Amino acid sequence: MPGLIRGVARTAVIAGTATSVSNRVSRRQAGRWADQEQQQQAAAAPPPPQYAAPAPVYAPPPPGPDMDAKLAQLAQLGSLRDAGVLSDTEFEVQKNRILTS
Repeated sequence: MPGLIRGVARTAVIAGTATSVSNRVSRRQAGRWADQEQQQQAAAAPPPPQYAAPAPVYAPPPPGPDMDAKLAQLAQLGSLRDAGVLSDTEFEVQKNRILTS
């Protein structure tokens, strides 16, 4: 009987040691794999986006042919007023009509 107990005890010590070593190796490998995954994710991460300068909120439209026509009409009204064909009141009425259209 003492030989049997000694054999069982010896098997238990060997099995315990093997389990302990196996667990330690598994933890070490898991740590290494986690480090590798983090490095791969860091390397695969895209660079931060670079944004273009924002466009101006409001840009006045360039004077077009419509503005040129209005200026020509105003000049013609001014010459009619200077010639005495239009009174000051008529001139103002016509000028406001041209500017608001």
